[in-house]
Formats: sequence, C-alpha cells, structure tokens
Amino acid sequence: MKIEYDLDTYLEKIKNNNSYFDTFINKDSLATGILFLKPGEEDTQTPHDSDEVYFIISGDGYLKIKNKDYKVSKDKLFFVAKDVEHFFHGNTKELKVLYFFGGHDS
Repeated sequence: MKIEYDLDTYLEKIKNNNSYFDTFINKDSLATGILFLKPGEEDTQTPHDSDEVYFIISGDGYLKIKNKDYKVSKDKLFFVAKDVEHFFHGNTKELKVLYFFGGHDS
C-alpha cells in the first residue's frame, strides 16, 4: 500500500490529461485528490455521495455552496455536506485545491 504522495506528480498528470482533477487515493472510507483550475476554467462537478473537505493550497476565486459564494484563498478550508451543490468559479490565478471525501470518489 502506498504511504507517501508527491502532489506535483498529480498536478503534472492533470496537465497532461486535459482534466482538472485527479483522485489519487480512492478507498471505501476515504478519497483524496487534487483539483487544479486555470484562470477562468469551468468547474463542472456535481454533488457527491459523501461529505467533502477542500483545503486551498493556492489561488483565488470563490466556492459556491448552495446559493452562497465563499471567498477562496491560500490555507482556507471548507466543508461541503454530501448531496449539496457546489463549485469553484471566478479565479484569476491558478487554483490548487486538495480534497478529501468521507468515502470513495463517485
């Protein structure tokens, strides 16, 4: 079982695969990954089956949860309950976010 992860590896994978996220741990009880949005890039995620935590590594913009915008900045952490609509938007800088699901990434 892998124990140590280098986030730069997964950021490169995202850039090379024309995706904006990569889930690198995906177990029944926990999923972890990294999200990377270029300025103005659309976040197309839909509500998840598990609670989720986002940790902002760098960047700016907003996280819309339900109908409210929350300002995003380095070192902020956000909790989003399962089945709640949410997405990142309005970033003018590259946005890097570490995410954790309380279950597998579905």
